[in-house]
Amino acid sequence: MARQYDFTEGNILKQLFYFSGPIMLANLLQTSYQFADSLWVGNLLGANALGAVAVSGTLIFTVLSFVIGLNNAALTILSQQKGKDHEKGLERYLNAFVVILAVMAVFLGALGYLFAEQLLRLLGTPEEMLGEAAAYLRINFLGILFLFGYNFISTVLRALGDSKTPLRFVTIAVILNIIVNPLFIAGFDMGIEGAAYATVVAQGSAFLYGLIYVLYKKSAPFRIPYLPTWKEVGLILNLGIPAGLQMAVISAGSAAIMSVVTNFGGGVVAGFGASQRLDSLLLLPAHALGTAVNSMAGQNLGVRNLVRVRDVAKYGVIYNFAIMSVIGLFVVVFAEHGVRLFVEDEEAVQFGTTYLQIIALCYPFLGINFVLNGIVRAAGAMYQVLVLNVISFWVLRFPLTALFSWLYGETGIAIGMGASFLVSSLVAFLYYRFGNWRKKELFSERG
Repeated sequence: MARQYDFTEGNILKQLFYFSGPIMLANLLQTSYQFADSLWVGNLLGANALGAVAVSGTLIFTVLSFVIGLNNAALTILSQQKGKDHEKGLERYLNAFVVILAVMAVFLGALGYLFAEQLLRLLGTPEEMLGEAAAYLRINFLGILFLFGYNFISTVLRALGDSKTPLRFVTIAVILNIIVNPLFIAGFDMGIEGAAYATVVAQGSAFLYGLIYVLYKKSAPFRIPYLPTWKEVGLILNLGIPAGLQMAVISAGSAAIMSVVTNFGGGVVAGFGASQRLDSLLLLPAHALGTAVNSMAGQNLGVRNLVRVRDVAKYGVIYNFAIMSVIGLFVVVFAEHGVRLFVEDEEAVQFGTTYLQIIALCYPFLGINFVLNGIVRAAGAMYQVLVLNVISFWVLRFPLTALFSWLYGETGIAIGMGASFLVSSLVAFLYYRFGNWRKKELFSERG
């Protein structure tokens, strides 16, 4: 069985390094999963099918955002229970999450299957894509339990201090997806439905492997599900709903920024799109550190060891600054080559290169947000993190991007974004330093 770290003792920097590494790799594999999906569909079925998958993916991500919210709540609650060494409490809250996620999966799966076409029409899906998109979406909604399941098991294990085992689940899903996709699409001549079934098979296999693994190894106290108490459900929803809304704030903020970018024409939009694809890869270490410090701080908050929580935050910020500075310098040198992987139009390449070279210098400051918000989230201060995200996107990032693009043209997009990273990291630090998140108590003495 993979090692489960007890983060309430031991060398913090060493733990942070070894615990966050597998999370980074898992996030990278998850990104490659989506890339491989698009690659097979685009090459084997053409542009319309690729567009249908992209539109459907928007709806699937919207649903998944609330699951991510519940998983963030799970990371906080279960890591605190682990830190308290409260086996019974850990078992009860684990059971409550299982019941809530199962009910959500059945409800959302049925809703998505029945109203797939109507939801796609609300997004303005072109008629020529509608049939394929609806077929793809329905099948994905039928298998949504698997998507929920293997993500949740990964979250549980990370809360308990094991980040290596979840890497296996993602690896299984990615390898199966790469193999099964072309087989179902072209080999069995199933078209876009084959792509959807390949996704369900890959995620289902990862979920079943994960379930069998944790039950056989007894690495988490899963039991036959039973009805949770209202107290348990209330705490989970109280943390999970604002955490889910954080994803909605981020998605809406990204859409608002895109409305600024589109004012500068197709070349700039293409260059921005290419640079955003690279951004999603380059920021994976910062995302992973945010998850890692959430688990580490959560266990220590469970035993109210605030001195060690402070040290987790300190080393998290230092580690983030080191790794994101190196990545930033690498991007400054090789930005053009990266952009050309996605687009060859010279206007797009020029904008994308300039954008990345400016924004890369600000990566360490954006990483500070991930780390410090992870610490605050570990205390269960989800509404506070929601407010910090609203400030980051709607008070800073969107207005500053609009202002600087108005002052300096297309180059101002990167200047505004970079300035928002810097200022929002200061806001995150001020709340971490002076906010009342340390006073948050999720459980009574009994648990």
